[in-house]
Amino acid sequence: MGRMILYLSTLTLLFLLSPGLSYPLIKGKSNHTGSNLFPVTPPSLNVTGLADACTGEGFDAVTLDDQGAMHYFRGDFVWVGSHGPAQLINETWKHLHGPIDAAFRNHNKNKPLEHQRTYIFQGSSVFCYFEGSLLEGYPRPISQEFPGIPEHLDSAVECHEGECKSDSIIFFKDGTVYIYSTQEVPAVKQRQWAALGNCTAALRWLERYYCFNGINFTRFDPVSGEVLSARPLDARDYFVTCPGRGHGHNVRKNATLMAIKDQCSGQSFEAFSSDDKGRMYAFRGGLYFRVDSSKDGWHAWPLSHTWRNLHGVVDAAFSWENKMYFIQGSQVIIYLSDQIFIPVLGYPKPLKEELGVTEIDAAFTCPHSSDLYIIRGNKLQLVDLQKTPRSPGLEKQISHAQVDSAICNVNGLFIFQGPLFYHYNNVEGLVSSTELPKPGNITKHFMDCLS
Repeated sequence: MGRMILYLSTLTLLFLLSPGLSYPLIKGKSNHTGSNLFPVTPPSLNVTGLADACTGEGFDAVTLDDQGAMHYFRGDFVWVGSHGPAQLINETWKHLHGPIDAAFRNHNKNKPLEHQRTYIFQGSSVFCYFEGSLLEGYPRPISQEFPGIPEHLDSAVECHEGECKSDSIIFFKDGTVYIYSTQEVPAVKQRQWAALGNCTAALRWLERYYCFNGINFTRFDPVSGEVLSARPLDARDYFVTCPGRGHGHNVRKNATLMAIKDQCSGQSFEAFSSDDKGRMYAFRGGLYFRVDSSKDGWHAWPLSHTWRNLHGVVDAAFSWENKMYFIQGSQVIIYLSDQIFIPVLGYPKPLKEELGVTEIDAAFTCPHSSDLYIIRGNKLQLVDLQKTPRSPGLEKQISHAQVDSAICNVNGLFIFQGPLFYHYNNVEGLVSSTELPKPGNITKHFMDCLS
């Protein structure tokens, strides 16, 4: 066990030294080799000869569309995906001619007619697209669509509730930040984020926020404007595929590391978790994948990128009352889940002290319930999280001899073991079952892989 912990610690260190491997613009399903993530010979970005994404000019705007494809705008041209050829903007975005000022894909589930719409800004006008079409009534004045927001913007990016106080839009203009949300009073708040500098383009991708200044970019906190990158990085190494450029080359030579970072490798996950906000995570080898946002692509991130000071293997994870619990060996660590994950003071604590057990193979809660179910071997126990002190109830036998992880959400209960999962309608179905249901493939069903 000691050597295994040392080995995994070494892997985690290598991951932390590598900013990441995949380009943030994957669309559609990947094959089991992950070859679409790491092309051996990058195709030309300039097959038309019209423009070249690999020059040092940077981009006017960067955004995902409602299908999860990334668009890079510069001048009269747009590139779709990491290695798409240059196209005239009006070939993809009808009735629009470049250059543009800013663009973002809106996120507002409370307003279905605005949710997932792509907004593009040009001078004093805003265009709105959905499913490839310009919506009726557009373009219209920015002052009409977003009262209080200036014209001739530098950049804009959407911010999701839970990452910001509410579903918001962050606009940048001449060093001033305008945070716009119709769910707050006042609807527009101004900020000065001097440390961030000028953002000529801005982007949200997989819970991360990026400020581009020319061809370079930094990651930032959308609430405080704090710069989260140690130094500016070149977009040609991370966002677009350019000949002779890229990052993570040493890691790609290590098959073990690649298998952990490739969601389609078939290697077992140590834990899954889901919460009442619909977020779903998969954990493996000190890294995690965000599962519910697969439309926008995949990336394996170090745990500490989202949960400060969390490192190593996660044995089990579950959520309850706006808190996320991580089980690592005989200890439990808790994070408050608000705009960011904040570690709860006084943790880690012994698992025995917190939940009344000494070890856990898997743990899960069902939506809006305080009942925590713990699985050890082929035994299931219930812990009422509202009681103090907490203690497990009577053991109930289940048909699974061993379980890696489990989650319970609006679609039922899922038991994970190796490369397979088993679905039950509810906990009662798991307990009453005398034989295992037909298994499903984890990578195909949850990780958007072909097999």
